[in-house]
Amino acid sequence: MIKKICCIGAGYVGGPTMAVIAYHCPEIDIHIVDSNKERIDLWNSDNLDNIPVKEPGLSKIISKVRGKNLFFSNEVDKYIDLCEMIFIAVNTPTKTSGEGKGMAADLKNIINCAKQVSLASKSDKIIVEKSTLPVRTAEKLKEILENNKRDKINFEIISNPEFLAEGTAIQDLFKSDRVLIGAEQTESGKIAQNKLIDIYKKWIPEEKIIKTNVWSSELSKLASNAMLAQRISSINSLSALAEKSGAKIDELSMAIGKDHRIGNKFLNASVGFGGSCFQKDILNLVYISRQYGLDEVADYWHNVVKINEFQKDRFSQIIIRNIETSSNQTVSVLGWAFKKDTNDSRESSSITVTSNLILKGLTVNVYDPLIKINQIYNDITTYLEFKNINQKNIKRLLKKISVKDNLDDCIIETDAIAFLTEWDIFLNIKWDKFSKNQHINNKPKIFDGRGIIDHEYVSNLGYQIYQIGNGDNLIN
Repeated sequence: MIKKICCIGAGYVGGPTMAVIAYHCPEIDIHIVDSNKERIDLWNSDNLDNIPVKEPGLSKIISKVRGKNLFFSNEVDKYIDLCEMIFIAVNTPTKTSGEGKGMAADLKNIINCAKQVSLASKSDKIIVEKSTLPVRTAEKLKEILENNKRDKINFEIISNPEFLAEGTAIQDLFKSDRVLIGAEQTESGKIAQNKLIDIYKKWIPEEKIIKTNVWSSELSKLASNAMLAQRISSINSLSALAEKSGAKIDELSMAIGKDHRIGNKFLNASVGFGGSCFQKDILNLVYISRQYGLDEVADYWHNVVKINEFQKDRFSQIIIRNIETSSNQTVSVLGWAFKKDTNDSRESSSITVTSNLILKGLTVNVYDPLIKINQIYNDITTYLEFKNINQKNIKRLLKKISVKDNLDDCIIETDAIAFLTEWDIFLNIKWDKFSKNQHINNKPKIFDGRGIIDHEYVSNLGYQIYQIGNGDNLIN
């Protein structure tokens, strides 16, 4: 039985996953380690509102287990050596240079972890891959571990990909659809696999725990995200056709979703998907497919990403086309997180849309209930750098963005309001009260990128509104 677990990486995966394991397995001491001192300090903060990952229910779990059997530390080597099972939950971003730039997964963090584990270990370890990895990464990890290890130490590598949706991560961990555990099909590999199964069995029904080989497990995460993203891009491509033809995408989605062969999940048209997984994993799948000479497969999946970018750019151009009468025009962007109930803005549609607006000379107000000014400016800077905008122009463009502390300040005296995150707070805007203070000709135009606004209601109040996929749009 496993008594001590070390998790390398105190981010969106490591934090919630280890907290839930600690909650269900009080007999196991769990140490989350990270070289980032600031991040660890936030996890150890007396004020639970300060923990770096914002997930409904997470702070409550942390309050029950932190300091009892869940601990956060910067002493990485110490706890690698102390623990029997090592989870690796570090970021694997898309490569920004070298072979595979823009598509392949950057395994630098994983490789560094493997080297550190091998050098710090004085006894046998079970290594659990939690990070999203290309198929056959375990093979590379095994090679690194074997080349750097002390004599007579054995490493077993387990693939245990996460299937968490940000905003519902705790719920997903408590009531998982499935838990996938891939291991080498050797006697020692199966023993290691069963030790991890014994942990999950404390709260997950055994029939939901799936045993596979390592390669199937690694590829399953990429494949799952690709299939989900494909549905989003499919419905988003149809949203453009719905607008042109006079159809309504919500009615179309309902009709499609009634087909039991398809179902109704992931059929909500929007300005596009974001987050750390979908685009990164699809591009990784594209790269892997090309490496195996499967160009047709690569082209197919690459189009899913292209449709996503098309949707973001299409939404931006609709705003620009309808309000760009002078450089004094202001657009209020509501929502910066890629989805509600998270403070994650990676690949958020708001980054692309806002960048497109300021590049056209428009001024942008931004409001998000969780994401602060530094993160917003960093997101824009990174995006513009990727677009090869020089630093002087980036500084000039950032002056076109004003981050507001509250919603009212963001939407007063603006020419347009763009909804880019489906935060619940946006559902409660008092449009009737708000409109009384506005002359009919001075009402901001509304651009609903998430389908959350009552189209008929606000149009009857005198607002012009555009809603993704709505053929009855008052704005073309």
